[in-house]
Amino acid sequence: MNPRVAAIVFRLAFAVLSLTAVGVQFFAVTIPQGHSILNFFCYFTNLSNIMISIVFIVSALRLISGRKDPSESDVAIRGGAVVYIVFVGVVFNTILADTDLGELIPWVNVVLHMIVPVAGLVDWIIWAPRRRLPFRIALWWMVWPAAYSIFSVARGAIDGFYPYPFFNPAASGGYGGVALWCLVLVVAFFVLAVLVRWIGNLRHRTLHSRSAAEATSL
Repeated sequence: MNPRVAAIVFRLAFAVLSLTAVGVQFFAVTIPQGHSILNFFCYFTNLSNIMISIVFIVSALRLISGRKDPSESDVAIRGGAVVYIVFVGVVFNTILADTDLGELIPWVNVVLHMIVPVAGLVDWIIWAPRRRLPFRIALWWMVWPAAYSIFSVARGAIDGFYPYPFFNPAASGGYGGVALWCLVLVVAFFVLAVLVRWIGNLRHRTLHSRSAAEATSL
């Protein structure tokens, strides 16, 4: 199987797996048990899985159509989706490892918090971006999680729903605790964003050098 076909199969397979897991949780638990639809789509895990799935599907379709040179915005969106889904895996398996997940179906939990985050990173490493990522990209990747955090804290203050305990003043020792948690998460997210950018640029440089060497040898 050549690399192009492998990328197409990989991305479509994990997009289907991710969306299936999200869909099963939504239609088998959220809807039948009368849980809030809005709350379901306020979890960073669900949003990030949907986002990486869309990126996988779109990039696979572009490969099928023969498009090989993505724009800078295409690469930035793909990289952002990778950062977000990897962040989901890191936070869940560290900060939220012992948190009560409520009615989350066990296999759905494994898919959304473990398998898909690993798949997102593997895809980024194996099929490296075809453009070099400037440092400002890592800063732009910070906008979405910052907006999400502000929304989550503000909405929780209004109606009492917090998607994660570190946004909840009652569980974090007041708003000072929430601010401290947000600071820790922002720093961790920034480090991850810089790392993902570095990996992308390193792989891009390696593959570009290899292609140039092969062309020279010919």
